[in-house]
Formats: sequence, C-alpha cells, structure tokens
Amino acid sequence: MSSPNCIPLRSHTHTVTLSVLLLRITVICLSGSGQTQAAVPSPSPSPARTLVWGPGLKANVVLPARYFFIQAADSAGTNITSSPGETAFEVKITAPGEHFTRIWVQVLDRRDGSYLVRYRMYASYSSLHIDVLLNGAHVGRSPYVLNGPVYHEACICPQASADMWLKHMGCPASVPQIQEDLSYFPTVDPDHNAQEIPRRFGQRQSLCHYTIKDNQIYIKTHGEHVGFRIFMDAFLLSLTRKVNVPDVEFFVNLGDWPLEKRTPSEGLHPIFSWCGSNDTRDIVLPTYDLTESVLETMSRVSLDMMSVQANTGPPWGEKNTTAFWRGRDSRKERLDLVKLSRAHPDLVDAAFTNFFFFKHDESLYGPLVKHVSFFDFFKFKYQINVDGTVAAYRLPYLLAGGSVVLKQDSGYYEHFYRELRPWEHYIPFRRDLGDLLDKIRWAREHDEESRKIATAGQQFARTHLMGDDIFCYYFKLLQAYAALQISKPKVREGMERLQQPNEELFPCSCHRQRANDEL
Repeated sequence: MSSPNCIPLRSHTHTVTLSVLLLRITVICLSGSGQTQAAVPSPSPSPARTLVWGPGLKANVVLPARYFFIQAADSAGTNITSSPGETAFEVKITAPGEHFTRIWVQVLDRRDGSYLVRYRMYASYSSLHIDVLLNGAHVGRSPYVLNGPVYHEACICPQASADMWLKHMGCPASVPQIQEDLSYFPTVDPDHNAQEIPRRFGQRQSLCHYTIKDNQIYIKTHGEHVGFRIFMDAFLLSLTRKVNVPDVEFFVNLGDWPLEKRTPSEGLHPIFSWCGSNDTRDIVLPTYDLTESVLETMSRVSLDMMSVQANTGPPWGEKNTTAFWRGRDSRKERLDLVKLSRAHPDLVDAAFTNFFFFKHDESLYGPLVKHVSFFDFFKFKYQINVDGTVAAYRLPYLLAGGSVVLKQDSGYYEHFYRELRPWEHYIPFRRDLGDLLDKIRWAREHDEESRKIATAGQQFARTHLMGDDIFCYYFKLLQAYAALQISKPKVREGMERLQQPNEELFPCSCHRQRANDEL
C-alpha cells in the first residue's frame, strides 16, 4: 500500500469462482482532507473484445505441444493487466465425429491479463474445433476451426516444400547468429570433414556424425561419452516428421565446451555445439536442455518455456528484494558469489545445493542447502545468472519468470544471446563480480526501471524462445549449412539409420500433397 490510509475492500460481485472473487479487490484511499475517493471496480473481461491468437490455431503448425494466447480486454477494448482468475476462461477442443478426443488441454494464467493455452495431441484428426469461452460465451472469433488433417507429434508426414513449411511456421527470413557462425565457412566439404574431424577430435572428444539423406537420419558416434546424443537424435527425428530436411552431413559436439579454436587461416572445421564462445568458431545450436524441454512439454519435463510463464511468483511489488541464486560449484565465480552472500546477506541469497568441482570448505561456502523448485526462484525480484562450466543454460527460464535478471559478462553464449541487449533485457555485471553489489543496489533504488527491464526480458523469452522458434532455428541452420556443401552428403561406413518411434497405438495416415500442388 502506498499510504497507511488505504483500506482494502472487496468489490461487489455476482456469481464468480472463489479465485476470481479473491482477485477482485479494490482500494479506497483516504485523501488528505479525510474524504474518501470512489472505489474503482476491477474491469471485467468482454467476450467480444478479448483477443485470441497464436500458432496453435493453425492446422499446419505441428509442435509437440501446440499453443495459443488469450488477452483479456474490457468492453472498451482496453487490455486488462491483472488476472481475472485462473479459471476465468474455458477451452474445449473436439474433433467432429470422434467419440473421444485424445488431447490434453491446459489453460495457464500468466497473471498479467493474458493466458497461454497449450495442448498436446496423442492422435491425428480430420479437423479440430477449439471453443474459447468466458462464462459460457464464445470469446473473440471462437469457435476456431482447424480444417485438417491435423497431425499429432508422432505422425510421420513431412511437408515436402521447405518454403511452405517456413511460411506456415512463421520463421524469420534470416537469423543473425546463424549468419555469423556460417560466415567462417564459405564452403563445406563433407568428404574432407568426414576424414579430418574424427582425426582431430574423435579420440579426445565425444562427437556425433550425422547424415540426413532423403529425409532419413544416419549416425556414427566417436568418443566414449555419447549419451547426450539422445537429445539431438530425438529432435532430428521430430523435425524430419514435419518437413523434408535437405540432404546434409554434419558433426555435433556432445560435450560442454566448444571445440574449434583454430583461426580461419589455419583451416577451420565446422562443428555444431550447444554453446559458443568468443575464442572458438563452433556453430551454435539451441542447448540440449531447451531442446528437450520443447520435445517433452506436457510430457516428462516439468520445466519448460510454457510452464514457467504460469509460475512467476508474486506480483512485482510483493517479491523479495534480495538477489537470489542456487546451483552447484562448477565455476570459481560461483564460489565468490556464495562468499559474497555470506558477507552481505541483506543483498544476496546465494548457496550451493551440490559440491563436485572444488574442495568443499564448509567455513567458506557452506552449508549446502536443499534444492529449491525453480518456480520458487521467482519469489525473488532479482535473479543472478552466473556461468557454470560454460554458459548457464537456465537463462531462458529466468528471463521468462518476470523477475529482473542480473547477468554476468561472459565469453560464452547461447544461440539467442546476440539478440539480447544489456540494460534493456537484463542488468549486466562484471565477470569477476566486482560490481554486483552496486548493480543490486542500483536495481533497488531504481525499481521502475528494473521492472521495465524484467518485463522486456520476459517479453523477449515469450517471443523468441518458444517451441516453434527452436524448430525454425534448427531448420534454418541445417538449410543454410546444406547450401554450403560442395559435394553430396553420404551415408558413411559404420553409420546406422535412426528409426522413427513405433506408433502402433494411434497410427496416422499422411495426406500431404506434393510440393508443386501446395505451391
């Protein structure tokens, strides 16, 4: 409350759910003269004015979990910026002529007047009807009809035309990080790389050698620790179920650190890696963590770019004003951060949940604390992002969480860092943490500026790091890389073919037309 004379009163309401009732609170403030101002009731959403949009309303956008948005608006068409309640909107998805629709639907309240609706299909249908309802009334242009066929994630039905698929997905015309990464490789020689890359890296590092030919995937591994291939295997299988990928041959680094340290004059070899750095020339992919979360949304992962949007903690003004961090001891700066927290507990709450890389000195870095649910991070207004072994792969989720991110200056980067801007999407601090306390104090003293940075970072994550963005990035990279090849990709000796998962329970029939017909 801004004044001790502000008295919270519940506004009058008719038949609403308990969650809506609790959220409909108005405030009567006493003026200096002792007179009261009239209570301003919270606006109610208008079914006709509320907006509904997003890729999940398009039959041709096939994702593991499809999604779309609802933006509540009042009768004047003004967007509502506080939650009308978790259950304010109801979404029903049905397939005409089907007794049972095997679709799991979730309506996620983002608590800012908008909702993210996600649904995962377990079978394909000739068409879908999506009803978006508010107190039984259709919202926006509901019902939305997806004239099919509408394919589920496991259906093997690739779009033959790359241009058509890119258009349906709304992929960007160009991606600056891809352009920069490939600028070091005027041409790519698959025959030369097939010999030289295993010779240079295969004994000491863990690599996957992939060939995609006629939209079939072939693989050979090099090195001992190749377990992380499961993420790349699964994503490539998913991508080739959706679109015909051009014939292409490439190597993926399965380790944490980027590998190619040569200069162009020394003869670079193209290596795809989850992470890039300022002193290497690897070609950057979305991280395995983000890749898996896209594939397993509404499945076996609990943290993904959709779920975090509905778990952003208390409103900005009610968040704890201590800067927060939890993690393991994978970098010296993390040790320094915990020591800083012990010296300044009023500013920083940082602790280790696991000790592995450094000697555990309880007097300096202890005690170890229990793991904290990632969603509980957002009870805190300031989130500290410090590198781990390489870049800290939690940054996409921190940006989406509605708190302001304080990000360490780093020589490592993920595929989207190039588009982030300091002081717009996050607050930067020095690599050695020398100015971190000053930046936390600045954030406390400039609360409105900090809130705007938090909002901009959140909006960036919502519009650049969703599932369709990740699929676009992978395809655009493979397409651009394939165009640089000076010889045809080959299925090399020792390669095995990756098999698509067996879909016996809910098989689908592919009705794709030929590319010429679709264009």
